Amino acid sequence: MELLPTDWSLIFALETPLGELVLRGAILYFGILFLMRIMPRRTGGELATMDLVLILLITAAASHSLGDYTAIPDGVFLILIIMGFNYIVNALSYHFEFFERLVSLPPLQIIRNGKLLRRNMRREFLTQEELMGYLRQQGIDKIENVKAAYVEGEGKVTVINKKSAGE
Repeated sequence: MELLPTDWSLIFALETPLGELVLRGAILYFGILFLMRIMPRRTGGELATMDLVLILLITAAASHSLGDYTAIPDGVFLILIIMGFNYIVNALSYHFEFFERLVSLPPLQIIRNGKLLRRNMRREFLTQEELMGYLRQQGIDKIENVKAAYVEGEGKVTVINKKSAGE
């Protein structure tokens, strides 16, 4: 039984070609980002889609470098590649509105002037009971007291009640 490796250089040498790691990172990052983009807004909880994808992929890459790979740099490079793609996507979405619309979902109104917008609620698989739970968390007991409510791009429900809107 060996306690330490006999050849330390194998631990710090790249096992997988760098191009393959870049391609794997790109496919995983953009594939999961695309899938999360077409899912209902509430799927990711209250994290922005890009943040959720980043955390998910870094966790997976780190777990591989801890156990699946025999060389640490494979996991480290994959994490750096994923972080790089995340940085680029964030920078592009900040500077270009078109790119922002590609990666982020706009808010979806679910209540307008005290009336439920059931079609939009169906799009998000949001039941009236769930919506009432969100409203109660914000101290609102009746839908009629809500001027507007939205499911934001990251899945959080925001509410503007009629009293705070000056009505």
